[in-house]
Amino acid sequence: MSDLSAPITALKGVGEALALKLGRLGIEQVSDLLFHLPMRYQDRTRLTPIGLLRAGQEAVIEGEVTACDVVKGRRRSLLVRLRDASGILSLRFFHFSPAQQQQMRSGATVRAFGEARAGATGLEIYHPEYRLSGGSETPVEEYFTPIYPTTEGLNQPRLRALAQQALGLLDSAPEALPDVIPDALLQRFQLPGLHASLHLLHQPPPDVNIEQLTSGQHPATRRLALEELLAHQLSLREVRLRIQADGAPTLPSGRSLQARFLAQLPFALTGAQRRVLEEISHDLSRPAPMLRLIQGDVGSGKTVVAAMAALSALAGNCQAAIMAPTEILAEQHYRSFKAWFEPLGIEVAWLAGKLKGKARLDAKAAIADGRARMVVGTHALFQDDVHFQCLGLAIIDEQHRFGVHQRLALREKGEAGGLTPHQLIMTATPIPRTLAMSAYADLDVSVIDELPPGRTPVKTVVVPDERRPEVVERIRLACSEGRQAYWVCTLIDESEALQCQAAEVTRDELTIALPELAVGLVHGRMKSSEKAEVMTAFKAGELDLLVATTVIEVGVDVPNASLMIIENPERLGLSQLHQLRGRVGRGSTESFCVLLYHPPLSKSSRQRLAVMRETTDGFRIAEKDLEIRGPGEVLGTRQTGLAQMKIADLERDADLLERVSAMAQTLQGSPDVTAVLVRRWLGEAAGRYGQV
Repeated sequence: MSDLSAPITALKGVGEALALKLGRLGIEQVSDLLFHLPMRYQDRTRLTPIGLLRAGQEAVIEGEVTACDVVKGRRRSLLVRLRDASGILSLRFFHFSPAQQQQMRSGATVRAFGEARAGATGLEIYHPEYRLSGGSETPVEEYFTPIYPTTEGLNQPRLRALAQQALGLLDSAPEALPDVIPDALLQRFQLPGLHASLHLLHQPPPDVNIEQLTSGQHPATRRLALEELLAHQLSLREVRLRIQADGAPTLPSGRSLQARFLAQLPFALTGAQRRVLEEISHDLSRPAPMLRLIQGDVGSGKTVVAAMAALSALAGNCQAAIMAPTEILAEQHYRSFKAWFEPLGIEVAWLAGKLKGKARLDAKAAIADGRARMVVGTHALFQDDVHFQCLGLAIIDEQHRFGVHQRLALREKGEAGGLTPHQLIMTATPIPRTLAMSAYADLDVSVIDELPPGRTPVKTVVVPDERRPEVVERIRLACSEGRQAYWVCTLIDESEALQCQAAEVTRDELTIALPELAVGLVHGRMKSSEKAEVMTAFKAGELDLLVATTVIEVGVDVPNASLMIIENPERLGLSQLHQLRGRVGRGSTESFCVLLYHPPLSKSSRQRLAVMRETTDGFRIAEKDLEIRGPGEVLGTRQTGLAQMKIADLERDADLLERVSAMAQTLQGSPDVTAVLVRRWLGEAAGRYGQV
């Protein structure tokens, strides 16, 4: 058999039961074994004299048995003493058989491999791998021994044997796994070919730099990372090409409508907002769908830019929709758009999961017959029973909360008229450039890198929770000066019910400690109407202090709030902390954020809180977040498949990304190469991207 694309059961010794275990590791066809790389290696290529061994070192040793005894202690164990010319060491077995005792008779020569540790008799190896040896003429291993990621019931020798079978098949039919990366490119990066890389990674020769291998810096690993990154880029570009092959409505600038809208705003647009609007109107004037991501730090005015873009769609007799990840944020958008658009004679509809009965039917009818020209909602907008008369622009807020498939599903909502809606995606979570190049290769990126004038940066202090009484006094002082404050409770690992309970307990404690203040509470289990009521009261200044769970993370705007306490900030990622902090400092008063942590802090928590104290620059924070937590966490894209790289690491391999982008552009005209790479690295997911 020479077919690497054959199911894994085509290999010798792989039945249904073993195939199920391999499937848990994502190994379904023979070639998957080649890309299931070792996570580390053991050096069994040389014998180490016992006298040179140190505790914590893994090594192959060989010696003569001088004693073998069953020792009674807290646990019975078989203790075998081994001696070579340089010293003595013990092998200890807690699980052993009479046959093993027989083997280990005095005078036998044993070769063993394991980790030496300090024990009751000096250096000991617990449960080593061993065999009776014919002395030093028995050859040692030719290559470093790979240790693979595994699953219950699947041992290393079995995985190694299967990987060797797959390598043998690759050697007998190299054409079954074509190397499609152009030579010129490999030379430029000084990278080896595909087959040589796979051989080296599964069978590293003794002279290889093992540190380079385990850290992922070896040219062989980089070669595979380059190809995987390229496959992801190409799959996203495919999506983009497929969408852009559809027609989109060409939308006028809507200048007169926009001018009327701007006239009612109490502020002027910043230079950055105007620049991004130019980029958007250029896209909207073309007959291909816009696919644009707007990145802007907390408070940079993305919603106003979205409103201006929506007015272009409305001026072109189309509808516009904005979708937010949480009901609180969607409700806030609804209130903003209603206040802005109704004076212009534009009907705004609202749709969320909690809208029931007649209200829901009325909203759906207004969307379907086009009376509602502006529609605001949560992912309820995706549902099959929601129909638009003519959707010209879909705006998605906080993209990282939605999967790529959800985002692209919105386009189907506009296809009734035979045209694909333009898409504008917004995020207040700045995405490091390397990540944006990889995760959003299907989007054009605009950045609003300027805050409106009059904003004062928020000062951040980090305080242990034994100083809680001082923090409570600080709230009393701020509120006595006419300011307002937030107290955010975080219990990320617990259930929502426990989060809400913690918030209720905190509200009760603070009400007792600060009897002169009006204290409100918002959490995820309250009804939409109750949350809205509390938020409105807080915004109107009827409440001094708002206790909340992280539901207030995104988009809530109360300029008079100048103090935020975040409890247990060590439980949150940097971007989320930055988002929360962005709820204060929205006016011209000096604002403070107090991070009230519970000691002791882990190293990464200390790092995160230090970054928060040092900077308010969202992009710098995002870079640090990527460094500390990795791409899957930062993007929140576990569900998109983007962060699920097998080999590439977006942070480690960041320097490859620019080259990969250029390559993807070059290879876009070679559908054969694209198909091979996308199928090889994304497998089933490739088909899903294709359908979106």
